Amino acid sequence: MPESVKRTLRVVAAQIRDQNGNYLITQRLPHAALPLLWEFPGGKVEPGESDEAALVREIQEELDVVIEPTGPAASMVAEYERHVIDFHSFPARIVRGAPRRIGVWEFRWVSPADLGDYRFPPVDQAAIERLVGQWVA
Repeated sequence: MPESVKRTLRVVAAQIRDQNGNYLITQRLPHAALPLLWEFPGGKVEPGESDEAALVREIQEELDVVIEPTGPAASMVAEYERHVIDFHSFPARIVRGAPRRIGVWEFRWVSPADLGDYRFPPVDQAAIERLVGQWVA
């Protein structure tokens, strides 16, 4: 029996920090996949769209702010039962606006030390473990 081919989704996320070093995290909607888990804001890259353009679009759609990536992405791959996530996380900053709940259930500014108090999907948890320590240091 041939192995089924899993669909790969390219996903981008923003590691946005405020002047105090806190990270902006968002809570997924109750009817979304992985409901009410917390994550770094972002979403899927559309066909023909660059990672950076997708990141800016997704954050504006979810939080009504304009961001600017401030460095290269850290990348990882996470395999789930039905698909593979090709995940790219960018350091970024808000250049216009203040976050509002548009496409998220909730958002919070959280210190790096307190990120462990929130439930994240596995790929975001891996990002916390791999990236936060790298950027906080």
